[in-house]
Order: sequence, then structure tokens, then C-alpha cells
Amino acid sequence: MRKAKIAYQGREFVGYIDNDDVLTDESTGQKISLNDDGVKFLPPCEGTMFALGLNYADHAAELEFKAPEEPLVFLKARNTLTGHKSVTVRPDNVDYMHYECELVVVIGKSGKNIKESEAMDYVAGYTVCNDYAIRDYLENYYRPNLKVKCRDTCTPIGPWIVDRDDIKDPHNLTIRTFVNGELRQEGTTKDIIFSIPFLISYLSEFMTLNEGDMIATGTPKGLSDVKHGDLVEVEVEGVGRLANTIITQKQYEESLA
Repeated sequence: MRKAKIAYQGREFVGYIDNDDVLTDESTGQKISLNDDGVKFLPPCEGTMFALGLNYADHAAELEFKAPEEPLVFLKARNTLTGHKSVTVRPDNVDYMHYECELVVVIGKSGKNIKESEAMDYVAGYTVCNDYAIRDYLENYYRPNLKVKCRDTCTPIGPWIVDRDDIKDPHNLTIRTFVNGELRQEGTTKDIIFSIPFLISYLSEFMTLNEGDMIATGTPKGLSDVKHGDLVEVEVEGVGRLANTIITQKQYEESLA
């Protein structure tokens, strides 16, 4: 089953999606086709996002870094999150902005000091995110700063959450990124350094994980620059394909006026 959050005709709706891409609102029972031009996809969850750096060995090698011995985790603020078919701002006068296709784990219930052997019981499902980075501002890959990772609109997520039981093995999924239809990035979650159960156990040792929290599990090698006007699509096998368009700061400001 797929669960999404959308805006439609001035209201927000949350519900499961059938095979005909019709969402049934869980509160009212109203049915809405996701193919309707008036539908706006929203981030499917709103908890804390934990993002992993260098969690694929091939990506660490691509950047000429040694694979970490302990998870490199940073937080993403809510202002960064945006939905499927949304826009992402490329700042003016930067040289290198790249996508990062990632499998995202959605936590289904609160927990602290979770055993690794029981960690998957705390997973509600999976979604997809594109964790854009503005490389110009990067000072240290081990400590990505706010200008790199926490800008408005820089983390499209969705389109929906797929139930945990619908993904047989989250550690065996193909990851792909397309820019204007051209395949730019391809990898597999087999190459994740720190597994999902390990990450859940690790994080819950020192902080409570809550329902709706998200763990973005990192990206494989294959990064490249994106420009204004580019259509970027990130895809995780069995979970979904998430699209968004790169725009200028001026375009974004005009859209808010």
C-alpha cells in the first residue's frame, strides 16, 4: 500500500492510494485522483530527518574519502522538505549543485534503546528523497554546513510512503537518477555501509526516535551538476519515482509574491 499527503482545492488530504492512483482520504473517505491537475503533492511525513553522509563505499571513494567507521549523521530542518513535482532553487552564482537520490526509512512508532534484532519492527515504510547539496559552500564532508544542506526547497521527498511489508528487502534495491531523461546515477542499496537496523539501533541509543521521523540512508556514486530548468527524477526500485525542477532564485521569489 502507498500512503500520500496532498493539497487539493484548498484542503489537505492524507490517505492510501489504490492501483488506479486514486487517494481515499482517511478522515472523510473522499476520493481524489492523483492525476487531477489541481493535486499538489506534499511531503508525506513531517518528523525529524536524519541524513547519512558517505554511507555508500563507492560514493566515499568517488569523493576520495575513506569509508567512515561510525555513521556520519546530520539533521535536516522542515524548511528543506518539499513534495513531488515541486521546484528546487539553485542559488545564484554557484558552480556546483548536485542531486543525491536516497532511500528514506520512515519510523512507525516511538522507541529508545532499540535492539538491532528488533529494529525493523519500528519501520512504518519507505519513501524517496533527493538531498541536494550546494558544493560551493562545503567545508568538510564530515560536517556539511547549513548552506550546503539546509536551504529552502533543497530536499524533495515522496511521492508517497510504501508500507514496510511491501518491500521484501530494502537492502537490495536499485537507485537511479535521471536529468532531463538521461540516466546520470545508478547504484544499489546492497552497497550501504550501515544497514537500516544498525542505524535505528545506533540513533536510538542516545535519542528517542518518534513516529514520522525519517532516516535518509545516503547516496551511491554518480553525482553531477544540475542547472536552471533541469528536470531531475530520482527513483528507488519498488518505492517510487520523485520528480522536481530546478529554478532560479528570482523565479522562486516571484512565485512567492
